[in-house]
Amino acid sequence: MTNSSKPTSSSATLADWQKAAAKSAPNGAVNALNWQTPDGITVKPLYTKADTADLPHTDSLPGFAPYLRGPQATMYAVRPWTIRQYAGFSTAEESNAFYRKALAAGGQGVSVAFDLATHRGYDSDHPRVTGDVGKAGVAIDSVEDMKILFDQIPLDKVSVSMTMNGAVLPVLAGYIVAAQEQGVSQDKLSGTIQNDILKEFMVRNTYIYPPEPSMRIIGDIIEYTAKHMPKFNSISISGYHMQEAGANQALELAFTLADGREYVRTALAKGLDVDDFAGRLSFFWAIGMNFYLEVAKMRAARVLWHRIMTSFNAKSPKSLMLRTHCQTSGWSLTEQDPYNNIVRTTVEAMAAVFGGTQSLHTNSFDEAIALPTEFSSRIARNTQIIIQEETHITSVVDPWAGSYMMESLTQEMIDKAWAIIEEVEAMGGMIKAVDSGWAKLKIEAAAAEKQARIDSGQDVIVGVNKYKLSKEEALADQPEVLVIDNVMVRDGQIKRLDALRAKRDKASVASALQALTDAASQGTGNLLDLTVKAIRLRATVGEVSDALEATFGRHRADTQKVTGVYAAAYETEGDWAKEWDAIKGEINDFAAKQGRRPRVMVSKLGQDGHDRGAKVVATAFADLGFDVDMGPLFQTPEECARQAIENDVHAVGVSTLAAGHKTLIPAIIQALKDQGADDIIVFVGGVIPQQDYAFLYESGVKGIYGPGTPIPACARDVLQQIEKALS
Repeated sequence: MTNSSKPTSSSATLADWQKAAAKSAPNGAVNALNWQTPDGITVKPLYTKADTADLPHTDSLPGFAPYLRGPQATMYAVRPWTIRQYAGFSTAEESNAFYRKALAAGGQGVSVAFDLATHRGYDSDHPRVTGDVGKAGVAIDSVEDMKILFDQIPLDKVSVSMTMNGAVLPVLAGYIVAAQEQGVSQDKLSGTIQNDILKEFMVRNTYIYPPEPSMRIIGDIIEYTAKHMPKFNSISISGYHMQEAGANQALELAFTLADGREYVRTALAKGLDVDDFAGRLSFFWAIGMNFYLEVAKMRAARVLWHRIMTSFNAKSPKSLMLRTHCQTSGWSLTEQDPYNNIVRTTVEAMAAVFGGTQSLHTNSFDEAIALPTEFSSRIARNTQIIIQEETHITSVVDPWAGSYMMESLTQEMIDKAWAIIEEVEAMGGMIKAVDSGWAKLKIEAAAAEKQARIDSGQDVIVGVNKYKLSKEEALADQPEVLVIDNVMVRDGQIKRLDALRAKRDKASVASALQALTDAASQGTGNLLDLTVKAIRLRATVGEVSDALEATFGRHRADTQKVTGVYAAAYETEGDWAKEWDAIKGEINDFAAKQGRRPRVMVSKLGQDGHDRGAKVVATAFADLGFDVDMGPLFQTPEECARQAIENDVHAVGVSTLAAGHKTLIPAIIQALKDQGADDIIVFVGGVIPQQDYAFLYESGVKGIYGPGTPIPACARDVLQQIEKALS
C-alpha cells in the first residue's frame, strides 16, 4: 500500500496573514511591526514573492555582471576569504613576532597598523608626538624599521595590507625597498595600500597635506603601481572609518563609492587607460551589528560599482567587479560586560561572509578597553577559522540569493545609496562635498542621532543600557590588558634614528629630498618613484613628509558641530525625557546664579584624529545648554591649556582613543597649573582601562567616562564638578 497524498501549497493569502498578525500586533496595527532603519528604509516583518517580482538582477549568477551575487563564480566553495589580523605592536620587532605567529596559526596575510606619529608623517623624535609613539600601532621611521617588520616573512608569498593614507609615500616606498633588499622584486609584491585620502578629510583625520596635492599623490601611486606592481592594489577605498564615525550603511555605501569615482577620475587625468588600473582598486567596509543591512550593503555595492565603472567605459571584468576587505566594528564593542563582544564580532563576521567579502579582520573583544592582547587576538582569529572549517557555510555560493527579504532590501540599499551619490554629483563630485564640510556634517548628524537613541534606551546595547552587570560583577569581569611602555618605545626609536642619520650619506639624502620638493612645486615627475629613491638612501618618514610639506603645506581642518540632532531623541514622553529636562533645568539654574552658562572645551590631544566621541559630546552638551568650544585636532597639552584660558572655560573635556592618556592627560593638567589656571577642571572620555582610573584621578582628573556612559549622566557630573570648583 502506498501513500498517494502529495504536499500541497498553502492556500493562505497575504490578507489572511495580515488578519492573523493583527491579533498579536500592538493595538492590532501590523504596520507597528515594521522596522525603521537608520538609513530611512522600512523593513517589513514579512516579505513574499510579490516583493521581488519586478526587481532586476534576481536571476543573475555569481561571477557575472553586475556581480550582485559575488565577484567570483565559485566564491568560498573553492577558495575561502583571506583571514587577516590587523595589528601593530609598539616596535617593529614585536609586530614581526606577532605576524609570524599569526601566520603559523592560520593567518593568511599581514595587515599592518601604524602608530599615529607615522600616520601623520612625524619621526618618533618630533616634539609633537611624545605621547603617540608606538601606542596605537607600530612605529616606523625608516626602511630599517620596515626590514625588521617583515623579517623572515616571504613577501613574494604573503600579501601585505597597510592602512596608511597621510604618509603613504614614504611608507609604501619603505615596503618596496625592504622587499627589494630581502630579494623580492616589486612586480612580485601582492597586497593593498589604503591610500584613501578623501575619507581622512571626512572622518579619520590622519591627513597631512590639503586635498588637491593629496589627490596628486594618489594619482602618482596608481600610475607607479600600474607600471611596476601588477599584483598590488594601489588603493583601498574605505567606508570602514565612515561607519565607525557614525555613518549609517547607506551613507557609508554612497560616500565610499563616490570617493572611488573621484579616484578613477584622478587616474584618468594622468592619462591612464581605465582597464590598466581599475582592476587593482579594492574596497573596505565596516561590518556592524545591523546584520541584514550589512549583507544587503555589500551586495548593493557590487551592483553600483559595476554601474559606475560602466559609465567610464571599462571593458575588463576585473575593472567592473568590486572586491572588498571587511573588518568587524570597533565602535560596537563595549567596555561594559566585554566578553559579550566575542558574540558581537561573530555575528558581524557572519554578515561579512554572507555579503561576500574577499578578506576579513575580526576585532578582539578587549579593544574597547585597550590594545588587544595575544589571548584576545587568538580568539578573534579563531572566530574566522571556525566559520571556515566547522560550519560548512563556505559550501554554498551566496546562500541569501532569492530571499524575498534580502533581494528587496538589496534593491532598497541600491536606490538609497544611488540617490545620495547623485546628490554628491550635483555638488560637483566628492571633492566638493568634502571640501564644503557637507559630507562630514551628514556623518556627524548620524552619529549624534545614534548615540541619543542608545542613551535614551531606544536602541538596546546589552550590558550597557539593558541587562547591566552590578558594579562588583563588572569589576570582576575586567580582562587583562596590553600595556605599551611609550617612553621605552620612543627612546628606542630615537636611538635607531640617531644611528641611521650618522651612517648615511647626508649629501645624497639632501639631494633626494630636494628633488621631492622640486617635483612637488613644479608638478613634474612621479612622487612615489622619487620617494623610493630617497628612502633607499635612508631618508626618514618625517624627512620625506617635510620635503613635501615645504610645497604643499599641512592641512588644517575647520571645526564644526551639528546642533539639535541629539536633543531630538528626547522629545518624547517618559523617564529619559524627564531626566533630560531636569538636567537642562539645572544648567539654567547655574546660569541664573553665575551670570553665565557653564562653559566647556572639548579637546583632542596628540595625533589621534578619531573625533566621533568628541563631536557627539560637544553636540549633546550644547543641546543641553552648555556653552561649548571645540579645540582643533592635534593640539599639544600646552596649546590646549592656552586656548582653554583664552576662552575662559570652566572645564576641559579630553577625548582619548589611542592609549596616550597616561602621558597626555597629566600633561594638560600640569600645563593649566603652569599657566595659572588650575581652577579649570579636566574630565576624560574614551578608551581607558579601569586599571588606569586611579592614576588619572591621582593626577587631578575630576571625571572619567568610558564607552557606553550615557551623555546626560556625564553632563550632570561635569556640571556638579564645576559647581564644586566654584564654591
